[in-house]
Amino acid sequence: MKASVIGCGRWGSFIAWYLHRIGHEVTLYGRAGSAHMQRLIAHRSNGLVRFEDTVCLTCDLARALEGEIVCISIRSQGLAGLMEQIASLGVRGKTFVLCMKGIEMGTGRRLSQIAQEAVGASNDIAVWLGPGHVQEFLAGVPNCMVLDSEKEATKERLVEALSGDLIRFYYGTDLIGNEVGAAAKNVIGIAAGMLDGKGLSSLKGALMSRGTREVARLIRAMGGHEMSAYGLCHLGDYEATVFSAYSHNRRFGEAFVRKETYNELAEGYYTVEALCMLADQKDVEMPICRAVHALLYEGADADEEISRLFTRSLKREF
Repeated sequence: MKASVIGCGRWGSFIAWYLHRIGHEVTLYGRAGSAHMQRLIAHRSNGLVRFEDTVCLTCDLARALEGEIVCISIRSQGLAGLMEQIASLGVRGKTFVLCMKGIEMGTGRRLSQIAQEAVGASNDIAVWLGPGHVQEFLAGVPNCMVLDSEKEATKERLVEALSGDLIRFYYGTDLIGNEVGAAAKNVIGIAAGMLDGKGLSSLKGALMSRGTREVARLIRAMGGHEMSAYGLCHLGDYEATVFSAYSHNRRFGEAFVRKETYNELAEGYYTVEALCMLADQKDVEMPICRAVHALLYEGADADEEISRLFTRSLKREF
């Protein structure tokens, strides 16, 4: 089928490459002013993937919206603005697949809520979540990921259309839990990087067990199933986020406590602000997120926050 990808960064470019690889007619969109897009147009490569001539590269958003499936991979905080642009073009009958993780700062909206509110019921919304790094996929290392939507028929169609030898998709059964869990794992990734930066990597076991539990509490309070935190969206994505050398969030956390510059996108930086707001609204205890927020936004001391975090609740694990 005709498939489009909006977003020409590392992950968006990989998705376009992958969709073409499994047999779809693919269009990749990037803004005209994007350095990533200019490099792709000039060289048909970004240093990781190389596109055949049959993949259409365009800076025309309307042309990108001609696809039956439209995958979106951009910064999460920019989704509302993009969806407003898309809505202004009067699109109908499309399936938008959000290949991104985050929660909107200021509102606490999940990304599927942002998209659905913008384009209405005449279009389907789904999310593509789970573990995997571009470098590993391109090396032939397969992984399992999740597709979720409020509509069963949409999930079935997408699993059939998007599955290949590199990615096996599972049917999601909890849109709230999967979105919140996927967004929150980036915050845990930042915390893991902070431990690495302080030479405390041995504490990652405690971080993972406690982190999953606090995210499960928030998912339940928001109306999702708390066990979703233990699935591919969150705990199942820890290896790729908490340990991997390719994890932007882990590397950002490590650089932050070492007072080093890190220029790549770390979505957890924005997500932790939204999570703390939701935790306040839902009266949910989230000590790890609070500690990360205190370090990133309040100028707290890393040694003090880490010590406080891992010496609390000595009588109870959870």
